[in-house]
Amino acid sequence: MTSLERKESLIRITLLLVAFSAVSVLVMITFFIFGEGTPIMLRYGLKKFLFNLDWFPTQGSYGLLPMIVGSILVTSGALMIGVPFGLAGAVFLTEFSSKKMRRIIKPVIELLAGIPSVVYGFMGVVVLVPFIRETFGGPGLSVLAASIILGIMILPTIISISIDSLEAVPPSYREGSIALGATRWQTTRMVMFPAARSGILASIILGMGRAIGETMAVIMIAGNAIAIPRTPLEPVRTLTSNIALEMAYASGEHREALFATGVILFLIIMVLNTAANLTSRKRGR
Repeated sequence: MTSLERKESLIRITLLLVAFSAVSVLVMITFFIFGEGTPIMLRYGLKKFLFNLDWFPTQGSYGLLPMIVGSILVTSGALMIGVPFGLAGAVFLTEFSSKKMRRIIKPVIELLAGIPSVVYGFMGVVVLVPFIRETFGGPGLSVLAASIILGIMILPTIISISIDSLEAVPPSYREGSIALGATRWQTTRMVMFPAARSGILASIILGMGRAIGETMAVIMIAGNAIAIPRTPLEPVRTLTSNIALEMAYASGEHREALFATGVILFLIIMVLNTAANLTSRKRGR
């Protein structure tokens, strides 16, 4: 074996060890969370843990249903805001804007992903919450406020991946449609969107994962009330907020219940990421 081959072999082994170290860290985190959270779920009862309405740790009552519903409502609201605006922005930048404008606007949109979530939460508290309180009533800290902020936060994910998906469609698709007499919008709606469907769906799923896993901004503007909201103007608490707010002083069964909350959240996000990977592979094929 020559010296060059030995160097290449050493580099290959080193990269393999680095890759396995990343996987091993994920495996250790998974075992730790499940090891801490699973016993109380089995002892308390999975059905009772997931569907009980009462969360009173001092009384030994651990019902996650208000937080699960809160996470679903906030995430759904964020998708209702972020998906239409994100897809509209992606279509405009891909199909209707000039290349010069796209080179300027796309990096600016991607820059939004680098803004700390606490800044979004601060802007929500200072600007959005008073506006909702004065315009629609209620405390202002609500499902609506959290949905709007999260809808803005997921825009970079949806726009960037959707743009890449639309740009990956062969130019012949667009050219053939226009040559047959279709307008630019008809081509976009009937040809480009179906061809890039799996990539666009992956962007929405990843945006959903970002929204459901967000913590700091939601703590600041959602109100954190442990109750199922009846209207979008009422406060709510999410799974992530529940963990962040109570972990500092939790002990015993209370601490185990918070780890069990993390198990539920972990499973939800893993399902979303797996769905995104499957749709991305479908696009590749």
